[in-house]
Amino acid sequence: MPILPKAILFGAIGTLTETSDLQRRSFNAAFRDAGLQWHWGREAYAEMLRAPGGKDRIAAYARKNGDTVDVARLHAAKVAYFAAYAEQDGLTLRSGVADVIALAKQSGVRLGFATTTGSDTVDLIFDNLQGQVSREDFAFIGDRDLVTRSKPSPEIYRLAMSHLGLSARDAVAIEDTPESARAAIDAGIPCVGFPGEAARGRTFPTGVNHIADMLAPAHFGLRRAA
Repeated sequence: MPILPKAILFGAIGTLTETSDLQRRSFNAAFRDAGLQWHWGREAYAEMLRAPGGKDRIAAYARKNGDTVDVARLHAAKVAYFAAYAEQDGLTLRSGVADVIALAKQSGVRLGFATTTGSDTVDLIFDNLQGQVSREDFAFIGDRDLVTRSKPSPEIYRLAMSHLGLSARDAVAIEDTPESARAAIDAGIPCVGFPGEAARGRTFPTGVNHIADMLAPAHFGLRRAA
């Protein structure tokens, strides 16, 4: 069994709850309202997720198509749709996440949320997971505004370690895509791969200790009290 870490870092909203298709639908609704002839299908969107960051995805797609758009306004419309869809459909924690969080807290293992998504999306996730997980469970919560570079840059992980006062080897990260896993590895943090729907079957980089469809306390050296 792995040695108990001092901190477990959830690296993305997708390590907590599956939202890929809700977000894809939200992008398409925002594009429709803006009068754009854009539509992101499931396979195309899965490919786009190789580059983290919703605003960056919009900007790259606009450049590719020779379109001029207000990236910030378009992304804000997407977030508004995402909030509505999340409230309508409901969000649930992914398999095993609740157990890992509960046992980590019981064992004195600190929790971090090392995401580089926008703060508005972070707020939305916690609002829609009320009763399942809360901000108070985490000793560190990141967002895009706290760093100069999004993942796969390791900057957010280095910031998390500095905030927690720990070294990289004191922690274990959880990531849902190979690109984001690279950020943890480049920061020197051991990583568990927990691929979401859009990343299943993809190859995670060397240095990822385990690939899991369901998180288990044993992945982190956590034990239930006798």
